[in-house]
Amino acid sequence: MSRIQSTFKTLQTSGRKALIPFITAGDPHPDQTLPLMRALVAGGADIIELGIPFSDPMADGPTIQRASERALAHGMSLRGVLGMVEKFRQENSTTPVVLMGYANPIEAYGIEPFVKAAKTAGVDGVLVVDYPPEECTEFVATLKAAALDPIFLLAPTSTPTRYTQVAALGSGYIYYVALKGVTGAGHLDFDEVAQRIPAIRAEVGMPVGVGFGIRDAQSAAKIARVADAIVIGSRIIEEIENSPIDEAPARVQKLLATIRNAMDEVVAVEELQ
Repeated sequence: MSRIQSTFKTLQTSGRKALIPFITAGDPHPDQTLPLMRALVAGGADIIELGIPFSDPMADGPTIQRASERALAHGMSLRGVLGMVEKFRQENSTTPVVLMGYANPIEAYGIEPFVKAAKTAGVDGVLVVDYPPEECTEFVATLKAAALDPIFLLAPTSTPTRYTQVAALGSGYIYYVALKGVTGAGHLDFDEVAQRIPAIRAEVGMPVGVGFGIRDAQSAAKIARVADAIVIGSRIIEEIENSPIDEAPARVQKLLATIRNAMDEVVAVEELQ
């Protein structure tokens, strides 16, 4: 059982939902990534999604695009991201880390060398936004041979056929994109999410996390009623870019703690009903 799978099993036993924050490695400066990862854990993160900065992040809105630009301006690379995970693992052996990014940096690194380096660094899962299931069977096989979880996206436009494809290849959890558009855009349709999650969960047979559009404790708590995990990224990046660099970790920890508390309160109330 992977570290991700074990985390979800423990949360399910206690009736809690996973909180999965996203930050971009190297933003606002490479020296701040490790303190920010510590702050996420202290704020209640169950799993960390660590973004691999890329010059053309097609699925990301302007907020995360700016984060990638800042990181790249400081010389952040995929090799540097793996080095950060390795340092994090020296002090934290329990919190799963999922690398989230695009195919270009991984293919430039080389699939087999990347997977080997990711395993050595202590990565637990990889989500490649522009690797559709039908085009990444080799990549998935390489990840699974190294006991790493391939994480896949599903969207409101995904078909039952796509559910089946993802179920066959993915592991760990599914990331459900709750709106049509880029990260941080639009408003969540809570009713649509609530209708889709049970069918997706039944088909894929693994936990379903919801992201894209969750911006505060209220929306996180509402989605936590139906999802297995909440993924939040753009709002955290906004907190980072609007904070003095030395205050960013503390502010991020405080923000995440409010979301964690709201999610846990929803579960507690429902248990009493």
